[in-house]
Amino acid sequence: MEPTNQTSVAEFLLLGLTEDPALQPLVFSMFLSMYLVTILGNLLIILAVSSDSHLHTPMYFFLSNLSFNDICMGTTTIPKMLVSIQTQDQRITYTGCLSQACFVLTFGGLENFLLAVMAYDRYVAICHPLRYTVIMNPCLCVLLLLLCLLLSIVHGLLHTVMLLQLSFCTDLEIPHFFCELSQVIKLACSDTFINNILVYLVSIIFFGVPLSGIIFSYTQIVSSILRIPSVGGRYKAFSTCGSHLSVVSLFYGTGFGVYMSSAVTDSSMNTAVASMMYIVVPQMLNPFIYSLRNREMKGALRHLISGMLPL
Repeated sequence: MEPTNQTSVAEFLLLGLTEDPALQPLVFSMFLSMYLVTILGNLLIILAVSSDSHLHTPMYFFLSNLSFNDICMGTTTIPKMLVSIQTQDQRITYTGCLSQACFVLTFGGLENFLLAVMAYDRYVAICHPLRYTVIMNPCLCVLLLLLCLLLSIVHGLLHTVMLLQLSFCTDLEIPHFFCELSQVIKLACSDTFINNILVYLVSIIFFGVPLSGIIFSYTQIVSSILRIPSVGGRYKAFSTCGSHLSVVSLFYGTGFGVYMSSAVTDSSMNTAVASMMYIVVPQMLNPFIYSLRNREMKGALRHLISGMLPL
């Protein structure tokens, strides 16, 4: 294939999950439903936290930011796919594709860092309860959030700048429903060795380090909980981090599934479905996990919904 300079690339084609016309309405309905549930669920979490003064704590501060990030993550990918199905137009501009890839990387990185910070919050609350309010003061919480945002932006821009250096071939079809980094790199005609090395190196640093921090935090948490003499005390302590542990397992579990899927199969369809489980499903389920497993959140949501309904 004849390479073309990156400045002359006008657009890519997003092939989506299926090209079967009979399945398009089903895919459209499924993604529209998942997007609406994601928006509504996470918006309710944000409103509940902001409206209930009892939830103005570090844990719920980070949770509301996690919910906002989940809304942004879904909005980055799903609306474009819905429009493409509805208009039967699979095209996405070169600038639009790289921008989408950058935002997906940024919001994915931010989710990763927020989960690590939330694990640290639970570690301080359980292992150092008497110093919790002193350590997790509002100033530190804001600084941690800004640090997470800065690192995630660096993560997204780093890969995007490297993509700008690539030349692409005349075959610009992406067998996916969004511009995933690895799929865009595969379309390049120029040498992608540095890009591939960067993907692995950045993944180790930007995802491996936070994951190691989460694992360390929970080893300390479990150790502290086991030293509590009463069964009731152990259950109460562990219940405060059960929701977070479930969200962490879902996020990294689906991420590991995407990696394994791309490693063991060449099927673009299987990879796209696995990526959907990583990009869409956790963001949709997070509000349910926190609302169903957290008594304070259930009470705040009940109060919020009752206040919104007419008497």
